Amino acid sequence: MNTLPIQKIKAEPLPDRYARGWHCLGLAQAYKDGKAHTVHAFGTKLVAFAGEDGNIAVLDGYCPHMGADLGLGCVKGNTVTCPFHHWQWGADGVCKDIPYAKRIPPKARIKSWPVMEQNHLLFVWNDPEGNPPDPLVAIPRIEACFSDRWTRWKIEEWTINTNVRELVDNLSDMAHFGPVHGQKIDYFANVFDGHIGYQMARGGHETLSDGELVADDAYFGPAYHITRMSAKVAGHTLNSILLNCHVPIDQNRFILRFGVIVEKNPELSDEQNDAIADNYITLTQNAFHQDVVIWDSKTRVDNPLLCDGDGPLYQLREWYSQFYVDAADVKKQQRKVFEWRREEGSWRQRDDVPPEAVSELDRI
Repeated sequence: MNTLPIQKIKAEPLPDRYARGWHCLGLAQAYKDGKAHTVHAFGTKLVAFAGEDGNIAVLDGYCPHMGADLGLGCVKGNTVTCPFHHWQWGADGVCKDIPYAKRIPPKARIKSWPVMEQNHLLFVWNDPEGNPPDPLVAIPRIEACFSDRWTRWKIEEWTINTNVRELVDNLSDMAHFGPVHGQKIDYFANVFDGHIGYQMARGGHETLSDGELVADDAYFGPAYHITRMSAKVAGHTLNSILLNCHVPIDQNRFILRFGVIVEKNPELSDEQNDAIADNYITLTQNAFHQDVVIWDSKTRVDNPLLCDGDGPLYQLREWYSQFYVDAADVKKQQRKVFEWRREEGSWRQRDDVPPEAVSELDRI
């Protein structure tokens, strides 16, 4: 009779809150077309619009008067106008005009969400406590986004039918790179430092590189992930920057935005650079979609059964948990460093950041 214990999957109820931090809503320019845009996020509906002053605002998406969807309204001046009774709401969330009223009710205010434009992208700040954004966690500028030596963002969007944690787990899941992406890992490291979680991966790849592929990447907060990738393609070094960001629609769905920009080769013509960039962008997006297929169908596991070859998944989740508690309850932790080398074949924790794991994201 078999008396060995059976591992049963555990999944606790999902937290009744969404992560504190900046969330990317895609290209900022897409919201500057003079129209109101509906945004499904954080278990509710928002409206985003740019006024005639060019500034983008994000407000709660329902008019408190009679509940109409402001995303179906229109933009007038620096306000969004409700389609039902034409109440006009400013970027600060204050009602500016009611066409048939002599007096605007003092309570005619809705939530105005903090926004930021950076790297040609639009970000919205979510904080369950309602606190303003912390300047220490501002989205860092990427100089390549403003350089003629690089292509512009090409971004794809997918709706993924699972909780956002499944995506974030990838930061430490070294073991999936071979089975899912055909990538041979020679070196892998994670560094958890404050609100930033780093990953460094070095090795080969079946489709993205003819030689070593180096992926230097990090989550800046809970939902904005940037990768600096270097690969050998057709005898040339191809440098690219990958955008991987998500916005939770609700606890069981999220919008994933995956984007790429590529550094141009000065030895090639614009036409040749465009052709290489378009092809490589397609390859990287196809590679990322290999993960999407799995996330879309897998189940949530709070007690993953790990082996000695798996990465620091529990430590990653501990780092990620800071975005789901009140700011005052975030425990200050020492930087944690974990690495894996093929020649050693095992994981180890280090006190320092080894040279192979030093990120150069601050140089892009």
